[in-house]
Amino acid sequence: MRSEIGSGPFRPGTGRPPPHLSGREEEQDLFRRLLDDLDEGRAPPCEVLLDGPPGNGKTALLEWVSEEAGASTGVEVETLTPAEFDSPGGLAESLLPASWWMTVRDFVLGPRTRSGGLDLARVLAYRAGRRPLVLLLDEAHTLDPKIGGSVLNDAHEVGRSAPFLLVLAGAPNLRDHLAGMGVSFWTCGRKFRIGRLDERAAAEAIRKPLETEDIAIADEALEHIFRESEGYPFFVQLWGEAVWARAAAETRREITSEDVRACQADFDRQRNDHYRRRCDELEELRLLRTARAVAEAFETRPVLSDNELEAAIRRVSGEAAGHDEVAAAEKELHRSGFLWMPGTMPVWEPGIPSLMAHILREVPAP
Repeated sequence: MRSEIGSGPFRPGTGRPPPHLSGREEEQDLFRRLLDDLDEGRAPPCEVLLDGPPGNGKTALLEWVSEEAGASTGVEVETLTPAEFDSPGGLAESLLPASWWMTVRDFVLGPRTRSGGLDLARVLAYRAGRRPLVLLLDEAHTLDPKIGGSVLNDAHEVGRSAPFLLVLAGAPNLRDHLAGMGVSFWTCGRKFRIGRLDERAAAEAIRKPLETEDIAIADEALEHIFRESEGYPFFVQLWGEAVWARAAAETRREITSEDVRACQADFDRQRNDHYRRRCDELEELRLLRTARAVAEAFETRPVLSDNELEAAIRRVSGEAAGHDEVAAAEKELHRSGFLWMPGTMPVWEPGIPSLMAHILREVPAP
């Protein structure tokens, strides 16, 4: 086996790309084409937006883009979050190393800057002119609307003619968050909803890394893992870590259903720890009782319409609750990834179905 005991190929919860990025072939194909365009000095045809509940691998996909660019193209990549800048000029400073500032001062300082600040559009154009540039903006749902419109418009303007690509990733409410900034051009960008894996993709995410370690896994074991993980990528990686560790500790060359069952208790513990953290987040938002009412609604149906979701929320907030109060609760449940709309149909689905069952077991009924 190639990995040392205690490490292994799986990396649950690290934000790093998994050993096999399964189920994201469409996104990977697009990014490869865009990187090829950039490497040839061409402006990309679109911006890209990734949204979905936490734990589904958005950050890992961004990291894969960064590694792909560094491994095979002449493209530079910068990865930032909104917490790292407080203005368009602050973002510009993050993108322009201090060692360059004096040498390009006359070029990058523009008429709109104040107090010697940097002009973001000029900095982006300068960077892209030196070498094609990709800006990966993670946690984009936290972008301050007061500065977001300016940042996104500057980036869009530069990307129309220069080899520069902006990629945004964030929570399920990211599209609504951008719409509130008045950046309508994002309706023409390429958008991907990053959700749970299907059975084939989940099986590949386990099988292929194990094959590199000369370990086989039985189909029945993979079926068990898919049922228990529900295709949630974070849980898939937890399972991979558990079964690899068992095989490595016993120098096994095949993982059986019996091995998987032996790992069940440890997986249950880690899953419950994850769910307790999610419940704590909902409690901080004062939405745990509301989440329980929504979980009750999902008990009898796999999806909820807007009206059914509103009815579930009103069972806690009261029939007299105003529209704004109900909408605010729905918005926070959406932002947290507790529920979301993964497809084109206007229906709500659980972010993780088994989280609903956990809340029904652990949270007392009102």
